Amino acid sequence: MKNFVNLTWEDIFSRIKYIKKKNKITPKTKIFGVPKNGMIISGFFGSINVTDPKEADIILDDIIDSGATKRKYKALYPRKKFITLFEKDKKVDWVNFPFEKNINEDQSDTVVRLLQIIGEDPNREGLLETPRRYLSAFEEFLNPPTFNMTTFAAEKTDEMIVQLDIPFYSFCEHHLLPFFGKGYIAYIPRKKIVGLSKLARTLETFSRRLQNQERITNQVADYLQENLEAKGVAVVLKARHLCMEMRGVKTSDTNTVTSKLLGYFKKDERTRAEFLNLIGNHRN
Repeated sequence: MKNFVNLTWEDIFSRIKYIKKKNKITPKTKIFGVPKNGMIISGFFGSINVTDPKEADIILDDIIDSGATKRKYKALYPRKKFITLFEKDKKVDWVNFPFEKNINEDQSDTVVRLLQIIGEDPNREGLLETPRRYLSAFEEFLNPPTFNMTTFAAEKTDEMIVQLDIPFYSFCEHHLLPFFGKGYIAYIPRKKIVGLSKLARTLETFSRRLQNQERITNQVADYLQENLEAKGVAVVLKARHLCMEMRGVKTSDTNTVTSKLLGYFKKDERTRAEFLNLIGNHRN
């Protein structure tokens, strides 16, 4: 029997954090991502991505398997540091990354079995394509677009930058039911600012997986703080949970609010009040 390892996004980001610290990778570090998975992963380092290995400080790949890719690049660029996110154990036959999962017949059979367990006939007309559609929908949801954390030098660093009403969707990891809502994100730059779309992309990346709302809030705030080295970061999420509305207490139109405050937003009362007032006034 083949031994497969299925990596999660938590595995990916935890490893990236470790590698950045170990190799002293900064936003100014130039990284060449080996096509194609290395290119995808390099976008999450918050550094400068280059398309030519000659320009890179580091050559990055997803995993060492046979070692052929590493030998190839080390032969061509012997002075370049070559790093990988993971090194495959000899006991492991295959490693699945969360952004490269494909639908197969075995997976479809699992959905067919689930339909049978709940008393449905998977062969009736309305359900014939349901297993494929269901898996296709989950595959799309669990694979958000990758992005580069593009930053720019901040010209003015004493005012907060705020984005309001950022829509997000996720799935409750306890019941596999959706929860969705809006995010409110702010940060106070120290030396750099980020492209406006990147705040929404960050929220999308952490929400499009099996999650809970508290974890998304913490992960978004920590990721932005780490990559922007900001004076402060604030994240507030407001969401409706169908696991509460469709089952259990069946409370409709109930919103859950979570927050994570870092830096000035946590220690300075006036900064915190200004951010919360912006949210409150905007909602009204």
